[in-house]
Amino acid sequence: MSVVWLRTATALYSVGLLYALVYLFRGTTRLFTPALIAFGAACVLHLVALVELRAETGHLPINNFYETSSICAFLIAVLFLLAYSYYHVAILGVCIFPIVFFMTLIGATEFPVTSWSSPQVRNIWLIVHVSTVLIGYAALILSAVASIYYLLQERQLKRKAVTPSANRLPPLATLDRLITQSMNAGFVFITLGTATGVIWAFIETGTQWVLNPKIGLFLFTWAFYLAMIFLRVSAGWRGRRIAWLAVSVLACSIITWATHVGFGII
Repeated sequence: MSVVWLRTATALYSVGLLYALVYLFRGTTRLFTPALIAFGAACVLHLVALVELRAETGHLPINNFYETSSICAFLIAVLFLLAYSYYHVAILGVCIFPIVFFMTLIGATEFPVTSWSSPQVRNIWLIVHVSTVLIGYAALILSAVASIYYLLQERQLKRKAVTPSANRLPPLATLDRLITQSMNAGFVFITLGTATGVIWAFIETGTQWVLNPKIGLFLFTWAFYLAMIFLRVSAGWRGRRIAWLAVSVLACSIITWATHVGFGII
């Protein structure tokens, strides 16, 4: 029964993930209150799941990677709710909501489920996963190219060496907006691709998915991307620093993609 509560909590945590993606894509905070309510309800169900798991197994739920991920997600959720009740810093949710969702999702995959209901559903799910990842990579490439142009333009302006090629480059403000918008769009689609990929791998291979190094590398790339988004949104990183980060995330994504192409798509 504990896994039912945990998967229900995961579904409620996904509302927070949706808020974070909508905030990045549209810049609106209208969904924050519903997301916070769903997040709080998920935290309660998460606690119920942990208590029941303790009763079922007779030990603290820290016996393996799944349980450790779940209880760590719960502690992060509790600390966020306490911090928000005191400081009312809603912007932290853009980073915390996705982290808690994915860590709880990992914990919810400790027990396997039945296979695909039909080959068509399996193929459609895989197509959605690959499509969202490719769209995310395309947006990330656009962000990285704009970042390179930004760095070149800034360097020439600092040196006061304006060349004909520099005159053809967009202004720094325009490049900064392009980097931000394409970066946000890329993160939205790569997040959707990561979630669908984890679920696909779980249904396909059962609990063994977590041992797949390709998936681990993909999650690392997503976490790196999330860190960049958090620094931009919360710490106000823009311009040169965020441009270098965008190029770094692209490099990490290229390694991830090369790994998948070399060993087969998830």
